[in-house]
Amino acid sequence: MDVDLNLEPLRKRVGAALFDRVAGPQGERARDRIHGAAGPRWFGPDRPIRRVHGDAAMFVGGLRALLLQSLHPLAMAGVAGHSDYRQDPWGRLQRTSTFLATTTFGTAAHAEAAVRRVRAIHQRVRGVTADGVPYHAADPHLLEWVHVAEVDSFLRCHQRYGATSLTPAEADGYVADTARVALALGVPDPPTTTAALAARLAAYRPELRGTPEAREAAWFLLVKPPIPGPVRAPYAALAAAAVASLPVWTRLPLRLPFLPVFEATAARLAGHGVTRVVRWALPPVVDAPHGDDRAAG
Repeated sequence: MDVDLNLEPLRKRVGAALFDRVAGPQGERARDRIHGAAGPRWFGPDRPIRRVHGDAAMFVGGLRALLLQSLHPLAMAGVAGHSDYRQDPWGRLQRTSTFLATTTFGTAAHAEAAVRRVRAIHQRVRGVTADGVPYHAADPHLLEWVHVAEVDSFLRCHQRYGATSLTPAEADGYVADTARVALALGVPDPPTTTAALAARLAAYRPELRGTPEAREAAWFLLVKPPIPGPVRAPYAALAAAAVASLPVWTRLPLRLPFLPVFEATAARLAGHGVTRVVRWALPPVVDAPHGDDRAAG
């Protein structure tokens, strides 16, 4: 009996559904603009940021970043008070993914426009926590926390689940690349090496704690995400990999379990499995030959 093993139609269906969720209804148009427009880029094709942000490990790193960022009470207060992540989590994901893609792969002009839009949003996000502490999303100290938590998450998950790990020099290069975006967003002195990144993260530790808003966000992201039944198992694998990659000290504040044997075996295998499936379904996008791929000065 002949068996048709042509998986290309399945790959295209899975890839289209996944891309639509991550990029949104305007995703095709945004992808064409980001990768096809002519003009200098912030980052040339050989830069580490392109390898990291173009890899499927970003799915694990993005979830880890949200969990880690939630531990700063002021940052989490801004998200809880001004974000629609509960009502429109996919919209928030799509906006974030478009910003990352634009600043990483798009022209310098498009990257600068994307940064201006985000800075304008940050100016409007301000308030007071339940404890009476004022916050403002444009505060450089809070911006830096969001940045270092994100960069640490993306880098660590890439080193664990990426198609090819970065060398130590390339990892430093990745941190330096992301610093360019952070400077544009208003972080005055972002770290530019992995050692500086680790030191900066450690300096925030006294400010971090698990608030009710942070634990609610963790529950929403890990236990009650608004996803259809058929993708719950892959999402559970992604969530397990994200939690397993978090530092041990984050577990108690977020009320997350620490299961070292499970995390070193099943969760790690699950993370490799789900990222391989994503990598198969969403092959890398190749920039159009627009004739001007140099890095902008």
